[in-house]
Amino acid sequence: MAFIQLSGISVSFGEREILSDVTLNISSSSRTALSGSNGSGKTTFLKVIAGILKPDKGMVTSGKDTRLGYLPQDGLVHSGVSLLEAADSAFRYLHKTIEERDRTAEQMQYTNDKKKLQTLIERHHTLEETLLDNGYYNRNEEITRVLTGLGFGKDDFNKQCEEFSGGWQMRIALAKVLLSKPDIMLLDEPTNYLDLEARNWLEKFFRDFKGGVLVVSHDRYFLDVTVQEVIELFNGKLKRYKGNFSAYEKTREAELETLTEQYRKQQEEISKCEDFINRFRYNASKASLVQSRMKFLEKIVPVEIPENLKSIHFSFPDPPHSGKQVLTVNNLSKSYGSHVVFNALSFSVIRGEKIVISGVNGAGKTTLLRIFSGEDTDFSGEIHLGTGVNTGYFSQDLLRFQGRKLTVIDELEAHAPTHLIPRLRSMLGAFLFRGDDIYKSLDVLSGGEKSRLALLELLLYPANLLILDEPTNHLDIHSKDILLKALRSYSGTLIFVSHDRYFIENLATRVIDLTSDGPKDYQGDYEYFIWKKGNQTAYHSPKQKTGIPSAGKINHFEQKQTKNRINRLKKEENNLLAELENLEEKYKILEKELADPVNYSDGTKARELKHQMDENINQQEKINVHWEEIENELKRLKTYE
Repeated sequence: MAFIQLSGISVSFGEREILSDVTLNISSSSRTALSGSNGSGKTTFLKVIAGILKPDKGMVTSGKDTRLGYLPQDGLVHSGVSLLEAADSAFRYLHKTIEERDRTAEQMQYTNDKKKLQTLIERHHTLEETLLDNGYYNRNEEITRVLTGLGFGKDDFNKQCEEFSGGWQMRIALAKVLLSKPDIMLLDEPTNYLDLEARNWLEKFFRDFKGGVLVVSHDRYFLDVTVQEVIELFNGKLKRYKGNFSAYEKTREAELETLTEQYRKQQEEISKCEDFINRFRYNASKASLVQSRMKFLEKIVPVEIPENLKSIHFSFPDPPHSGKQVLTVNNLSKSYGSHVVFNALSFSVIRGEKIVISGVNGAGKTTLLRIFSGEDTDFSGEIHLGTGVNTGYFSQDLLRFQGRKLTVIDELEAHAPTHLIPRLRSMLGAFLFRGDDIYKSLDVLSGGEKSRLALLELLLYPANLLILDEPTNHLDIHSKDILLKALRSYSGTLIFVSHDRYFIENLATRVIDLTSDGPKDYQGDYEYFIWKKGNQTAYHSPKQKTGIPSAGKINHFEQKQTKNRINRLKKEENNLLAELENLEEKYKILEKELADPVNYSDGTKARELKHQMDENINQQEKINVHWEEIENELKRLKTYE
């Protein structure tokens, strides 16, 4: 069985310990998310597993012939070959198999020994089976499936790789990892450069993928449908949580409430001790009491609050009143030379709507928002803003910060109204620009810092029409939640583009889909949009347009049967989880027994323990497979609940 095991791994950068005595086993059945605050060491951890970074202490071991596929967060560039050739290179791991098969076939021609010939025939058959199982003979079809799934057009296949931009370069890298079909994939933010359609395709790919996955992602929906457990990296230690990402968050939230309360009480205790020491430091009669409290402070183990609790917090200012008709679009068309981006768009926007613009890559979503914001005036047709409409625009490219030496605080002061200038430092603090961060030059800011600064600039002037192009890019999950909460409570009108499905599902009240046949207007939320596009044959068209068909559309008996089935599956799921936890505890005990010199020096005992550990892993794999089947069935049934 393919696996990779980390034992006692420690990594330090200077005085800071990133990983501290970390132990973890990842198998070919693992579906795991790696969580942790920014800077906690997630990328470092993946590099250690991938063998790119050598740990200061500890050991990384893997099963025989275990193959890993590693996708870094960014920085990969492909050149000198076409897209098709780059994709085909993913099958190089089979070249040795092909060479051995050819040698075996040649030996068969010149062998007269029947016994040896039979051995060669069997070996040749095994090698052919390996090539078949890994899709070597139908690799052209598989390459086409993966590349088109990730958003490449067939006319891109013969383009040279250097013609593609940075985001598309990372899609090429992701395609190569997927095509190589490793036993275990290590993926660092695989959805960063994918649009919604490509993300949906990737989710389906992982449902069929037979190997293990360890993924870092800020896309909650993607994690919810792809992982079965979460491991959190905090202060160099790992902690495992069973279930998908939403289940992890619920458990972690309860833990953090307890931790925060412990932190508060400890800070109160420390404050009282320090007050006592300062008050009686020079009082001879209280010297022993002062010394006692000083020793107490020296021995105290501080309760630490995770950095990810320090999320941005804000709300959009109350928007000025506008007319009911906020925006009217008549026969809007946009072209670049002979290339038509969109043609004859017509629709209107009513005050208070929260509209997501959907469409495949290249459909013109960003272009449309640029036109609405006034950034692009080269179009035909008419756009009319309603009475009293003031717009605020967030651009995903953030190019205005590029190459500028102005500091963060100077940038805000240059744009802020006079009455807000005294509050700018506290506003920056709320957006995680603390201490000397406010003096950072704009050209050295990270993607997340630029996004937070651009969002903050939207708060400087009240707007009743917000136009947001990928506002969640570069934000971690906690910051996305704060932004989502602020936008849900925003009483103005919102038009936005996003590739984050969770964000869209919890915000959009209407979907305008830019298709090759023209715009399609869906007067309902994102679930209604998905149902309408993909499941129209399953039901008659519902009268209401506020969501997917309700349980009332199914007769009472079917509804009752469905709920009973869901309850039975949930009970079975809980039993499986309990059994899985029990097996994991037994595995830890076996590990300790095997580590005992008395046992590992006894060959018979060591083999028996190893056999029990292998059996334990096999049982865990079977339970995980069954658990995944139950999860998929529950998701299907909940559509009709």
